Amino acid sequence: MRPTRHIIFLLIAASLFSCKKTDTINSDITVAAKTILNVAYGTDAKQVMDIYLPAGRRADSTKVMVMIHGGAWASGDKSDFAAAVDTLKKRLPDYAIFNINYRLSDGTNNIFPTQEIDVKTAVRYIYGKASDYQVSTKFVLMGASAGGHLAMLQGYKDSVPVKPKAIVSFFGPSDMMEMYFNPVGGNPLLAAAVAQAVGRTPFADPQIYISSSPVNFINGGSAPTILLHGGLDPLVQPSQSIAVQTRLSFFNITNQYVFYPTGGHGDWNATTYTDAFNKIQAFLTANVH
Repeated sequence: MRPTRHIIFLLIAASLFSCKKTDTINSDITVAAKTILNVAYGTDAKQVMDIYLPAGRRADSTKVMVMIHGGAWASGDKSDFAAAVDTLKKRLPDYAIFNINYRLSDGTNNIFPTQEIDVKTAVRYIYGKASDYQVSTKFVLMGASAGGHLAMLQGYKDSVPVKPKAIVSFFGPSDMMEMYFNPVGGNPLLAAAVAQAVGRTPFADPQIYISSSPVNFINGGSAPTILLHGGLDPLVQPSQSIAVQTRLSFFNITNQYVFYPTGGHGDWNATTYTDAFNKIQAFLTANVH
């Protein structure tokens, strides 16, 4: 469930809009852009984040983008999103970006809900430091694959201390029971990978699968969501995103499902990724105020 990231995102980043290096809050104060790497939000070595603060940021208006990498909950790193961070900095210069790591499951250690807890802890850390970083409480959660799952789970399930203004999911799983019982192509290895990350099968502990499924927590107060999925995804069924769209639409929540018929699991071409980021930029511009 780990997307192909580096080359395609780098190809896109070079062609996207540039942003200003500094901006003036008032006639006396100029706030420069600032990057802070490997900031700890917990005590574990994996509980760190990279922070990209834009120039001219303001506590009353600068939006927050929390990015969550993929990797089947068992691998991956925030560095996987490095080129995407560069792309977003250019396209959305009024956002502060927080690109997080989280503890990874090995089937015995850091099993579910460890990753959910880490995302929650990271969000609360950012919220608690908002005045220090001079950012607002207008949060957006973005994730790819397992990160998309975690972005949706946090966004739909936990509105304390902050409810996100929007959620962006690149091919994120939404129903863990379905992921186990109906893997792509009936592949038993995919079901085993889910059980490995969760730490047990749904026969042993059905409740953890229910409580870890974002689709189960969508309601009338859920955040606007944009979902992007490839029709040839070999790891996560498009039906996982469709289930979210269906539930959001039932509650009249603003949503957009972007389907790329020939797209795989993140191994999309540059044209597809450019279209995806065009749509994300438009969606966030329309829905995050």
